[in-house]
Amino acid sequence: MKRAFPFLAALLLLASCNGLRTQTYQDDLVMPLAEGSPDSLYFSLSLEYASGGMLLPAMERMNGAIVAQAFDLEDVSAPLEETAIRYRENLIDEYLTENGSPDGQGVQTWEDKLCGTFTGDYKQWRNYQLTYDSFRGGAHGIQTVSQLVFDRKTGELVAEDSFFVPSYQEPLAGLLKEAVKQSMEAECPELLPLVEMEEVRPNGNYSVSGGGMQWFFQPYEVGPYALGLVSATLSWEQLKPYLK
Repeated sequence: MKRAFPFLAALLLLASCNGLRTQTYQDDLVMPLAEGSPDSLYFSLSLEYASGGMLLPAMERMNGAIVAQAFDLEDVSAPLEETAIRYRENLIDEYLTENGSPDGQGVQTWEDKLCGTFTGDYKQWRNYQLTYDSFRGGAHGIQTVSQLVFDRKTGELVAEDSFFVPSYQEPLAGLLKEAVKQSMEAECPELLPLVEMEEVRPNGNYSVSGGGMQWFFQPYEVGPYALGLVSATLSWEQLKPYLK
């Protein structure tokens, strides 16, 4: 099938924060399904990555983890730009294959938006957030938010359990349940009954700050889509008994 009238742009933006120099790879595409078709593929990619201000091995380690998480890869052997282009081409092929002929019943608009950015440092840790928005037709799309925490010196991903003593899971699950309950009672009490509280527990999707550690639960992870993204923060004082 002919790929009709694609518009795209890819560029790099430079930035600097707390000694870390970064660049942002951006790529945008609007591709109608066919000439004259009201249905199109909308693709947007904005991915910040380290470009200086830390040792090269650490920087490469951190950037590799960002690319692997962003594009759901187990191993990263290709440069970011090559990986991003391959992702876009695969998305185009999937869109055209799934929708078939412009005269068929499956014709629809798709949206695919991926944004990654450094969100701040705390002590020896560096936070990074990946936000993915996807729409494949139907009543609604879906948004997921994934948090990565890096060691600022080594560039290594920091696993959640590296903060805690081995028996931390159950006590923290209880604290997170209470934090979610209090937050929802204050902001949207009508949705609280929808939360599947047994599913609220440390899940490795966290960030760190002076205020403590914040956990994020994706749509459907702890309840129906109506809940959206659910988050809960525990202070360092609350966490103190379980920290290494």
